[in-house]
Amino acid sequence: MVKRTHGYRYKCRKLLSKTPRERGRPGLSRWMIEYKVGDKVVIDIDPTYVSTAPHRRYQGKVCTVIGKQGKAYVLECYLGDKRKIIVTTPDHIRPHKL
Repeated sequence: MVKRTHGYRYKCRKLLSKTPRERGRPGLSRWMIEYKVGDKVVIDIDPTYVSTAPHRRYQGKVCTVIGKQGKAYVLECYLGDKRKIIVTTPDHIRPHKL
């Protein structure tokens, strides 16, 4: 019996796929937004950019921007009581509407 793999994108066919109307590159507005330290953002993974995408467990989580690292943002997120640091590009985040 061969052991089943559980890779980085395991069990996320629906989550990391686009509908026909969403296909192609997203609009420029996603990249034009400048986030400041302390801003709240929502992780919304764009399946087009695989290498900079956070893990699927963070999809839909509200995080706080704690810094910038080149073109990417450093986010602080909590999973239960654990504090997690996520580094991702603006392709995968959007502003949090209160």
